Amino acid sequence: MPGKWKLTITHDFSASHQLRNYGGKCENMHGHNFGVEVVVEGDTLDEKIQYLVDFKEIKRHTKAVLEQLDHHHLNEIPPFTEINPSSENLAMFIYKALNGTLPDVVRLVEVSVSEKDSSKATYWEE
Repeated sequence: MPGKWKLTITHDFSASHQLRNYGGKCENMHGHNFGVEVVVEGDTLDEKIQYLVDFKEIKRHTKAVLEQLDHHHLNEIPPFTEINPSSENLAMFIYKALNGTLPDVVRLVEVSVSEKDSSKATYWEE
């Protein structure tokens, strides 16, 4: 069975949000420096450079998605006008926005979002 490679990039963005129906402090507007991890995989290295894909390519596509969120109040950005801008929903939003935009030599594996270093939510599709 041939091997595979996984590549992970990290990025961040700053935004405010409110969690509707939370019943606690997080129902009030507050902000985070959100951390984002994107994991891709592939099984064929570029013959000339011998890498799966340039990390810069993954970062460029991720940055384009995160620019929609950075320094905004997330509750005012669709689909978060209807669904809570929780870490779980942010991870799903970023995954769906990235999926299909990355170079063909890689497959998007998962996207994780953290509000702080000690906790993160990860979304993937099988």
